[in-house]
Amino acid sequence: MALQTLPTAREQLRKGGVLFGVFCKTTAPEFVEIIGRAGFDFCILDMEHGPIQLETLQNLIRAAECSGLLPIVRTRDSLAEGLSQPLDLGAGGIQVPQIASEAEAQTVVDAVKFAPFGHRGVCRFVRAASYSAMNRSDYFAAANEALVILQLEGTALDEYEKVADVPGVDILFIGPYDLSQALGVPGEIEHPKVLEEMQKIIAVAKRKGKTIGVFADSPTQAQRWIEAGVQYIAYSVDVGLFYNICHEAVTCLKKLVYDCNACLQGADSL
Repeated sequence: MALQTLPTAREQLRKGGVLFGVFCKTTAPEFVEIIGRAGFDFCILDMEHGPIQLETLQNLIRAAECSGLLPIVRTRDSLAEGLSQPLDLGAGGIQVPQIASEAEAQTVVDAVKFAPFGHRGVCRFVRAASYSAMNRSDYFAAANEALVILQLEGTALDEYEKVADVPGVDILFIGPYDLSQALGVPGEIEHPKVLEEMQKIIAVAKRKGKTIGVFADSPTQAQRWIEAGVQYIAYSVDVGLFYNICHEAVTCLKKLVYDCNACLQGADSL
């Protein structure tokens, strides 16, 4: 179960290590398993911008677990039901989009933690508790260790200071694309205005002792944020990585044909 891999992830972060993951929009367990076999630390199973449904989600979580990958679920929203259901299926954490206030952060924590830290609906006959085979006290304690990751996608720095103070929030994640839109330069995540705002949010997280996460789409971007102290890096998206590999392969193969034809034409002219 993913709950068993959480202590390792938490320990890595505590020691200053960097965790690398991939956003997953696929509904194919094989892709998720491959990501784990490749050596990534976590995957973000994307219910916000992907077609994943609950029945599919549980098999993706299984695929992550069997390959040593920590399954994080990006929820569609911050409604209590949508937060607790992925955790019931065994997610090692949830990543909640569009958090802009202290009140929203408190609502999320309350919905995903069992008492005394919150009011998550109690049921131990769920996959995360091995369908009741797990000792109930052990399950409730382990479940409260699931990572709570909040996406900050605007410019409300004063409110983010308060969000960072909410007990139970583990990681503040910067969504650069939504942030770019908030800054009037949609999609331009390398724009100076976007980079400057991201540095400000990172400074807030550091000041409050919170782990910070970002999305990176290239090694250059990843290096920048590692140097800035980011410890949770979502590196690109599964479908994008697959497209890039396919495109590179086709380009290479077509070049081989072109070079071969050019060589033959040269020989014919002799």
